Amino acid sequence: MNFLKEYTQYKNLINSKLSKTAISGKPELIYSPVKYILNGGGKRMRPILTLLSSQAVGGKKYSAINAALAIEMLHAFTLVHDDIMDNAPTRRGRKTIHTKWNISAAILVGDGIIALSFLELLKTKSNKISEISKVFTKGLIDVCDGQALDKEFETNKNVTIKDYFKMIDLKTGRMVATSTEIGAIIGGGKSSEISALRKFGESLGRAFQIQDDLLDVISNKKTFGKEIGNDITSGKKTFLLLNALKKSTGKDKDLIKSIIKNNGIEKNKIEKVKDIYNRLGIINQSKNEVGKEILKACDKLYSLPKTDARQMLFWFASMLLQRKF
Repeated sequence: MNFLKEYTQYKNLINSKLSKTAISGKPELIYSPVKYILNGGGKRMRPILTLLSSQAVGGKKYSAINAALAIEMLHAFTLVHDDIMDNAPTRRGRKTIHTKWNISAAILVGDGIIALSFLELLKTKSNKISEISKVFTKGLIDVCDGQALDKEFETNKNVTIKDYFKMIDLKTGRMVATSTEIGAIIGGGKSSEISALRKFGESLGRAFQIQDDLLDVISNKKTFGKEIGNDITSGKKTFLLLNALKKSTGKDKDLIKSIIKNNGIEKNKIEKVKDIYNRLGIINQSKNEVGKEILKACDKLYSLPKTDARQMLFWFASMLLQRKF
């Protein structure tokens, strides 16, 4: 089985379906930005995981397509509002909604996409639509809780690694777990299979966020799709920064503490921070943590039937380990 070819086919299908969503066009202030964000590309990781999870427990290939689209739209909402809160100028190599239009438009767009995502979800043909809707709604609440914690971290000078994991499990892990859990429910999975796929998603989401923290340091703007070093200049409490605080001494520790105290640092000091990360082994530690979570995720898949979909989930997880963007 050519996994990359299969992944590309799924991705093209999702892109095609999303391009036909929200075609009203009126009012222009909402629907032009909605089309812009939904047609902005991306890995489409979450909707593809929804489709694969459904198949992995015996569901038909595209039976979860509406839920998959709803998941991606919900993810788009989080991106639009996160970009406002982070004052991010670019996303996926393009201007963010609030930069291209304005903050008011971006808030409306985020709200509109949530409503559209529920409409799409309710098109799902399943006798468990009530359960599916509850999981979807709980996922939305948890993502908002995670984002709230992330914002609280901006003024909290005593964030721990434990606090960090709680935050990313809500903000990032919950969305991935929602994708896999809903797919398993639609596919008619047994309770043990649904649980396994939810836990697979939780570990995969944790790995994805730590990898995202890492790529902000070691990637480049062209492949990452946004400015590099933003987490450092904004003083974001990432896996790397918190571990550097724990491990550093002397002048290194003074610099890390100043980032936390002042909520960031000048751009011309980014390389100094990167150097600290390298010397203290934080880069390798982060890579190892990603690998550990990927292994935990894959371990959950062994309880599922041996199918092409299960094999592709294994491949998907390993692809994340090699992620450069």
